[in-house]
Amino acid sequence: MKIKDLFVRKLDRNINGVVKADQLDQESIYQELDEYVVTKELDTHFRDFFGAFLSAIDSPNHADVSGKVGIWISGFFGSGKSHFIKVLSYLLSNQVATHNGNSLTAVEFFDDKIKDPMLLGDIKRAVSTNSDVILFNIDSKADTSKSRDAILTVFLKVFNAMLGYSGDHPHIANMERYLTGKNKLDDFHNAFKRINGDSWLEQRDAYDFLGDDLIAALSEVLDQSQESTQKWLDNAEEKFPLTVENFCKWVKEYLDRQGDQHRIVFLVDEIGQFIGQDTHLMLSLQTITENLGTLCKGRAWVVVTSQEDIDAVLGEVKASKANDFSKIQGRFKTRLSLSSDNVDEVIQARLLKKTDKVSNQLEAVYQDKADIIKSQLSFHKVGMTFNTYKDEHDFINHYPFAPYQFQLIQKVFESIRKVGATGKHLARGERSMLDAFQTAALLVADEDTGILIPLYRFYPSIESFLDTSVKSTINQAASRPSLEPFDIELLRILFLIRYVDEIKGNVPNLTTLCITQIDADRLALKQQIEDSLLSLERETLISRNGEDYFFLTNEEQDINKEIDKVEISNTEEAKEMGDLIYEDLLKGQTKFRYLKNNKDFNFARLCDAHPIGNKLDYELIVSVITPLADDYQSYSSSRCIMQSTQENGQIIFKLIDDALLGQELRTYLKTAKYIRLKNSDTLPLTTKRIIQDRADENRQRHKRLTTLIETAMQQGECYACGQTLTETAASVKNRLDNALHYLVENSFSKLSNLVPFKGDHLKEIQTLLRSNDISQQTVLDNMPETNPNALQEIRSHIELSTHSSHKIILKDLISRYEKRPYGWPEWDSMLLLTHLLVSNEINLLLDASPLSRDRIFENIKKPSSWAKIQIIRKKTLDSHTLQKARQLGKDIFASMGPDGEEPLFNYLHQSAQQWQEQLKSFKPLADTGNYPGKKTIDQSIKLLDQLLHDKESYSFIEKFNSFKNDLLDLSDDYHDLHNFYQNQKSIWIKLTTAYQSANQNRHSLDKNPDAVSVLSQIDNILKSESPYGIINQAEQLISKITAINEQLIDEKRQQAESVLNEQLQLVEKELLSVKADDKLRNECLYPLQQYKQKISNNSSIAHLYELQSFILEEKDAAFERIAKAMEAKRVKIEPGVKDKPSPIYKKPVIIKPRELTHQTYLENEEQMDNFLKELRVKLKTAIDGGDKIEIR
Repeated sequence: MKIKDLFVRKLDRNINGVVKADQLDQESIYQELDEYVVTKELDTHFRDFFGAFLSAIDSPNHADVSGKVGIWISGFFGSGKSHFIKVLSYLLSNQVATHNGNSLTAVEFFDDKIKDPMLLGDIKRAVSTNSDVILFNIDSKADTSKSRDAILTVFLKVFNAMLGYSGDHPHIANMERYLTGKNKLDDFHNAFKRINGDSWLEQRDAYDFLGDDLIAALSEVLDQSQESTQKWLDNAEEKFPLTVENFCKWVKEYLDRQGDQHRIVFLVDEIGQFIGQDTHLMLSLQTITENLGTLCKGRAWVVVTSQEDIDAVLGEVKASKANDFSKIQGRFKTRLSLSSDNVDEVIQARLLKKTDKVSNQLEAVYQDKADIIKSQLSFHKVGMTFNTYKDEHDFINHYPFAPYQFQLIQKVFESIRKVGATGKHLARGERSMLDAFQTAALLVADEDTGILIPLYRFYPSIESFLDTSVKSTINQAASRPSLEPFDIELLRILFLIRYVDEIKGNVPNLTTLCITQIDADRLALKQQIEDSLLSLERETLISRNGEDYFFLTNEEQDINKEIDKVEISNTEEAKEMGDLIYEDLLKGQTKFRYLKNNKDFNFARLCDAHPIGNKLDYELIVSVITPLADDYQSYSSSRCIMQSTQENGQIIFKLIDDALLGQELRTYLKTAKYIRLKNSDTLPLTTKRIIQDRADENRQRHKRLTTLIETAMQQGECYACGQTLTETAASVKNRLDNALHYLVENSFSKLSNLVPFKGDHLKEIQTLLRSNDISQQTVLDNMPETNPNALQEIRSHIELSTHSSHKIILKDLISRYEKRPYGWPEWDSMLLLTHLLVSNEINLLLDASPLSRDRIFENIKKPSSWAKIQIIRKKTLDSHTLQKARQLGKDIFASMGPDGEEPLFNYLHQSAQQWQEQLKSFKPLADTGNYPGKKTIDQSIKLLDQLLHDKESYSFIEKFNSFKNDLLDLSDDYHDLHNFYQNQKSIWIKLTTAYQSANQNRHSLDKNPDAVSVLSQIDNILKSESPYGIINQAEQLISKITAINEQLIDEKRQQAESVLNEQLQLVEKELLSVKADDKLRNECLYPLQQYKQKISNNSSIAHLYELQSFILEEKDAAFERIAKAMEAKRVKIEPGVKDKPSPIYKKPVIIKPRELTHQTYLENEEQMDNFLKELRVKLKTAIDGGDKIEIR
């Protein structure tokens, strides 16, 4: 049976597969209604739509009505949403369709299609209402400017056209609306026809050329001057009030004129595509819908269609715009979504419905070959589940198509349209799923049952709508003599799935898509496809990315050809292969940790003899031989074994020979190099997109290369130290680590000489260096049991280097034992050296100076300082010298030092250092000159400095013995000094204080024999260089001199006090004589009275004599105050009285006889007479003057 005979309806009949809003001929209307399939999904949508529509009729005053007038119908490209909205327009307007003389209303077509009588009743009730229906494709009605008001302009345009007004010129339509309101429109039509000769409706689009006639007709009808009409016409377009509010007002005015039950429905097809990325258009639609609902109170409806997938409409838009679009959808309370199941059901009903006889035959075919059919329709690595036949009924409903094709063709339509590979016709929905399946079925109409329709049969259904660049690529390929017809069919399939993310063009999938017979030999077809792919790839019509193949446009072909011409050197291949192996697959590994001692071994990385990465010091070599190497075939097993023994042993990895690996690597390198050199901001957008696609493919190719290399290394051969390693591993890294482990253990012959330390090396080293003698001795005792062989290796090397006069640097020695044949971790070697340090076998020098034990750790804890440190083999002292030093140490320090060179050195050095510190603490007091021992202290410190300068035990002990006599003298001096400054210093201070106190009265004390004797003894003690033996006399001497001094001071105090009392009495007497008041008494007596305390506190005889003079002067001052006070009082009592003067106070006159002569001695009578004469004159003058005289 032929395929065309399988179906109930003729396959080649004219099916209007693409429903257009403006296609309104009777034949189309009748077919669209007659063949409309009400699926289960559409049955639900009809319920939702008419439910919302009737609720507004039944409850016009309900608050929610205004928010329900928007209905959003969504569905993927070709899903039948345009057909659905057009059927709604037929129903709401109750369209009459006529065919072959038979006329039916739209609702009558649904008597058999709607099974639920209640739903059918609702539809008929809605149809019975008086409604105006305006169906239009917004893209076809809009102009090309697409301004912010584009949607509003289209709504007004179709509304005006429905009313008979001008649709293209809204200001002219506004004039007509104005004339209608004045009931003058018909008069205007008649006047214009009379003036112009033609009908206004025929001529109004040319109003610009008929201005005079228009003005004349308007002036006549409105009874106004032509000047006013001319002015209006000049400004009408510019001042036209295009706003949403005005539009909605005009709609409301129209509905009000038609009556409360009248409604208007705007049915807008493809609104989502028209809005695109323009947020302003989105908001405009929202505003129109909301305002119509609010102002018209549920009598004006807006029904729109859009794509199911918002991204398919908007493209790659920002999230904010996508949110705006979702907000628009939210304004439409009723939303109907058409799914792919709906399309399947429609196609099966309109195109693929079978007769009972055919169904029985197909059922038998399926039951006989179900397993074969299922195996023929398998897919590999797809991003969704592609359906196969569920059972015989599913087979009958879909045959000769496969279920997956209903899913895949939908994806093909959407993806091709999305990336812009089609012209405007497919973009505007002029191709449907129904049309595509009919076209594909007609191509096999004359073939026998048993075929399956391959995917390439769908290509003709979209060919006429493809961009020229795509069509020309395929058409030109068909003319190439090197290609077979099947190659072209395969090329068409690759184009169809080029932009479908859910399916890849790998060989298994292409085999399924090319199946033409239920019984097809899949293996043979697979081979045919592989051969065809090679041909297409050679012609640069397709590209391969791993196992996936891609269709190339002409421009993509040109770029691929340019990529293929890029030059790549062997060095570039080796470097990239090395980076893939070592950096990507092995994650940049450059070291191997040998777990038995935790040492990290650096290894050199080679790929086809080319070094990879930075050059480092290394102990190991890993060399990978790849199929890209020119001499790859020469690397036999014997050669690999031989090479693995070179450089003291290395690892050789020989990868398996995989031609695909080389092919993929060269494509990767050429593509990467081309992109790097070609990429530029000045390239056209299409070229940039292609280059970006190549970059994306290259990223995937990079991942595949890593996988291919991993397989090649896992399955390849491995050699080390002349042996073939056959051990398997879970990963390449594990295999490499195993090989490195083998290499380390078999190329480091003395690795086992060291037992690695398991703890914290730094802490252990610090503990050893800071431990006391007993702890260090414990270490020494245990050392033979810990790494004796390793210690002997280092000891022997140091001895040999010392004997050869070779300088041993710490860094060099550590490095020596990291390399072959040792392989010892650096800190383990450092710990061994610490053992030798503790056992006094070696010393460390920094800047040619020995490092003391307390400074070693700080200088070795950082490897960066090792290059500055030198190791020297330590000299040792004989036992006689050590015992001599021990005995001398005992004689000096009064304690026997420990046995052994280093412990003895530590003891002697520490003891000498302590003495030095003590002496330095005495020095500041001695330097003042008030304390003894300055010279001895300075000499002792200098001697100890010379001794302590040697930090190494050998030279220190030698010098210690040589300083024997000086040190013994120092010992005696030290003990005297130590005893003085620790025990005798306080009595020394008392003695010094007593001496200083007595010394201020020395003149008087020298007259006392006892005092003279005591002061002489004290002088001897204080001035002695070594007063330590006689300082015990100090207490007795202090007591004696203190007693004598105090007695003398008391006598002088009594004398001074006597003088003071005498002067106080004189002043008191004068004060009584003048009857002085309290103030004057206080001023005269208080200063004198203060001298009592001064006399009592003073212990200096000289000062006491001096105080007596001050007392006399203070008495004179008191008399002066009395005289001044009395003079002031006399003047105040008797101002201006002259005849009776008041008595005048006269203070005593002081006469000092010593001042009457310059001679020291009176040696004769004449001198005596002259002196007495002078004295007499002085005395007589005073007496004659009535003065009292005080002789001094």
